[in-house]
Amino acid sequence: MLLLKYLLLVAGIGMLIGAAVVVAYDIYLAAQFRRLFFRGAEPPAPSGEEPARPVRLVRPVRWSLAGKLAGLALLPLLLSPSIVVVPDGSGGVRVSQLSGARPGTLYPGVHLVVPLIEYVAIYDLRDHVFMTATAEDPKKKGEVLKVQGREGLSIGLAIAVRYRLDPRRLDSIHANLPQPVEEEIVAPVVATVFRQTTPNYIVREIFATRREELRNRAAEAITARLAADGIVVKEVMLRDILLPAEYARGLEGLLLKEQENELLGTETEIKQKQVRIAELEAEAQKTREIKRAEASAQTRVLSAKAESDAMQYTLPLKQKQIEQTRLESEARKEATLKNAEAAAAAKVIDSKAEFERRKLLADAEGNRIRITAAADAERLKLEALVLKQNPLLIQKIIAERLSDKLQIMMVPIDGKNFFANDVLRSAFNGKSAADPVDPEDDPGDSPRPNGTSQRKPNGRP
Repeated sequence: MLLLKYLLLVAGIGMLIGAAVVVAYDIYLAAQFRRLFFRGAEPPAPSGEEPARPVRLVRPVRWSLAGKLAGLALLPLLLSPSIVVVPDGSGGVRVSQLSGARPGTLYPGVHLVVPLIEYVAIYDLRDHVFMTATAEDPKKKGEVLKVQGREGLSIGLAIAVRYRLDPRRLDSIHANLPQPVEEEIVAPVVATVFRQTTPNYIVREIFATRREELRNRAAEAITARLAADGIVVKEVMLRDILLPAEYARGLEGLLLKEQENELLGTETEIKQKQVRIAELEAEAQKTREIKRAEASAQTRVLSAKAESDAMQYTLPLKQKQIEQTRLESEARKEATLKNAEAAAAAKVIDSKAEFERRKLLADAEGNRIRITAAADAERLKLEALVLKQNPLLIQKIIAERLSDKLQIMMVPIDGKNFFANDVLRSAFNGKSAADPVDPEDDPGDSPRPNGTSQRKPNGRP
């Protein structure tokens, strides 16, 4: 719609310009034709004769066409002001030249009004902030607000008020309130309320303890007064307080003294709390020890009771265990005696068996010796008989036995030193080798005490 409005406006202005151009063009052509005509005109007629009227060759001005274009231009020029666009965050009031402000609010969008009779007053419906300063400062914008406390001291206040216009009462605001509202209404109300409220407090209370109370009371009063005029107050902020220089220095010293006093009081409270904590810890330790002793005593009582209850079942069990141990020991004793008797009997049997075995072995050995002796005696008798019958057999046997050890055997002629002299002699004399040798037959040999012969050192037994 905004584009349509501007198009209509441009069309109307274009039509007006076109009408003006048509009229100007026709006038220009007429002037040109007239100038050309007068240059080529005939000389003037003689006196007494009427001059001939010139032929009309110039086209007349098209006033009708220009009037039609101007009339058509009035239509878009009248329609364009009738279209009003209210932007976002704003509201409008329809104002009539005949009856004044019309009731109702025009919200953001396109609206139609009667051209040349009505127009729309636009108001910003977004939040506004009115601010004051504590002192003159070219860098900061805002009115300087000075108030007095109960003592009569001048105090600078930095106030910030956030407000907005009530869209439902824009017609009343436009009709009744002076413009601009911020300078004409909000600033005086804020300054007046704070100047009326601040004298109820002393400077120290305003600066320290009752600052929030002052802000709340002033905010309530400002909200109530501006609400009657259709201004909605959202928040009132007390940003800063500027105290007089002398009072600020004195207050600073007093605050330091109070801080020291509070510090000492705090330290005293801390010491008292530490003492109280120590007492409580001692009492708690005492209580814990008492509880621990009681718990230990109860534990001992319960243990004793449990042991007493357990002994009722333990004593019979112990008695049974003792009886079982006694029976086991008797059984082991009897088993040991029986084992000892069995071992003794086994040893007796073993000794008897060993004796019998040794006796049998001795008998067997005696029989073996007797049989062996008899066999040896029988063999010797047979050998002696064979040797007696064949004396040369001895030399053959000796030669066979010595043939692998001796290659040459030298025997003396007399045969005194020949080791087989006794055998040969006994063979020639008809005696056996088992018979005792006569010492006279062999002077080189001497009889032994047991009846055997003993060879000299150079001979072998």
